[in-house]
Amino acid sequence: MAWEALVTLCTLFLVLGSLVLTKVSADLVLMAALAFLLVIGVLTPGEALAGFANPGVITIATLYVVAAGLKETGAVQWIARLLLGHPRSEKGAQLRMLAPTGILSGFMNNTAVVAMFIPAIQDWAQRLGIPSSKLLLPLSYAAILGGTCTLIGTSTNLVVDGMLQTRLGISLGLFELAWVGVPLLIVGGCYLVMFASRLLPDRGGVNEELNLVREYGVEVEVVSPGPLVGKTVAQAGLRALNYGYLTEIDRGGRLITAVEPDRMLQPGDKLYFVGAPECATELRRIHGLKPVDANVHKLDIANHQRCLVEVVLGQEFPALGKSIRDSRFRTRFNAVILSVSREGKRVPGKLGDICFKMGDTLLLEASHQFVEQYRFRRDFLLVSALNDSTPPDFSKAPIALGVLGLMVVLSASGLLQIMEAAFVAAGLMIATGCITASRARRSVDLPILVVIAASFALGNAMTVTGAAEWVAGGLLASGELSPWLALAIVYLLTASFTEVITNNAAAVLMFPIALALSEQLGVNFLPFAIAVMVAASASFITPLGYQTNLMVYGPGRYRFTDYVRVGVPLSLLVGGVSLVLIPFIWPF
Repeated sequence: MAWEALVTLCTLFLVLGSLVLTKVSADLVLMAALAFLLVIGVLTPGEALAGFANPGVITIATLYVVAAGLKETGAVQWIARLLLGHPRSEKGAQLRMLAPTGILSGFMNNTAVVAMFIPAIQDWAQRLGIPSSKLLLPLSYAAILGGTCTLIGTSTNLVVDGMLQTRLGISLGLFELAWVGVPLLIVGGCYLVMFASRLLPDRGGVNEELNLVREYGVEVEVVSPGPLVGKTVAQAGLRALNYGYLTEIDRGGRLITAVEPDRMLQPGDKLYFVGAPECATELRRIHGLKPVDANVHKLDIANHQRCLVEVVLGQEFPALGKSIRDSRFRTRFNAVILSVSREGKRVPGKLGDICFKMGDTLLLEASHQFVEQYRFRRDFLLVSALNDSTPPDFSKAPIALGVLGLMVVLSASGLLQIMEAAFVAAGLMIATGCITASRARRSVDLPILVVIAASFALGNAMTVTGAAEWVAGGLLASGELSPWLALAIVYLLTASFTEVITNNAAAVLMFPIALALSEQLGVNFLPFAIAVMVAASASFITPLGYQTNLMVYGPGRYRFTDYVRVGVPLSLLVGGVSLVLIPFIWPF
């Protein structure tokens, strides 16, 4: 073995060890490996940086903008509310959730789907009286399985397709993976519906202890005409918010203090909520509600460019001792006060009559530039924006869904390549106002792209140094392998890697090994590439292998053993079905 191959394998093991055993971020580890292989001469600059020009990586970056447009318009929330409904049983709830999650994950980044579904599922579970722990892990698994149905369903598919185009000139169709992905979604969904309730814990969601956080009062009004008119408080999802509770309703001057779950909402009802600052963010995501404060509508900021901000008043704040009404706060700061918290408790009384004191925490509605403008001013001791608090622009939701549909049609019909269709869709999202250019830039997850692109350097090093052929030869030296057994080994190794390192890195590292193995066996490489795609996505056993698994870990109050208990049978089931179907659809 040449010294370059030996160095490459040592670097690979160091990378794997660092990702598994240390807390150093994956993008730093892989970029360090790229730099090392480049500096010592194992790779040329073109080989080291090839990943940054790979079509799959560029497509992933573009699809982040498309997914952000769907998120900003509330399109996914609108679909979720439409499809989830009111099932009568736990299994019915799981079935109602699995279908839309799996379908949506086939056409947009499954991480974005899970991020948008988590609050909707938590709210829905509480309304149905079902512990959210029974639904959130199946939500992640359904998104993973749905992502295997199309080429754009998960970044792993695009990465492997990009390598197929670069190495072999093979380009997969948008729905070509559906031959194996749809059966996996059906089989995996049936398993989850039949067994998830028995295997998952009954822990419920995480309820915020409101007396331990900054407490605010937020007032909103039922829009007329609107989707909430005629619904009960429970049906509207207002009974079981994660960060607050409904205390009273002002109906034409008549105060309703004991609000029952079956109380019907009427046009113009003013609803008063008490809770943590995130309660205001939750309410802004509910279509059919608007802030009561008239000053909010006087802000010289478009609704979709606003966010929620917390500020703590310092000793040099100019209006200390004055009431909110007399302070002319909106005129001076171009921001509206929604609520005031003092010593962790909301300040009672009419908002305009509250007098400012040093140390008061204000919940504001302001522009995204407010934080940068006032972060270092002495008026405030602390200025912080609430994450993801911009209200969705529901009026643009049909446009965003139309753009997504156009992208699918252009790609599936063969009129445009997937990367080209994604560029068109991202451009239309910005041109139609579904997302602003600044938010489109921020939506691109640069660390993830760096991880994927830098992984290509290791994959290229495995190929050009002969390390991949050496590993493949070692596998064949153990005995006469049949193509099916070789496929099973590739699947098992990829699935094992993806449980401990990132799924994209696992795919990139296994691709050259699988290619060398197929060449030495003299068989078609395509079934091995599909096996790498599926196995790299099929991470069910640990919360670390796939980002969606980690996203539901906290909200579902899961433990590591919960993933093992549900994920091991699912992994075996998905692996078995895949290894039977793949050689049948893509023969050796």
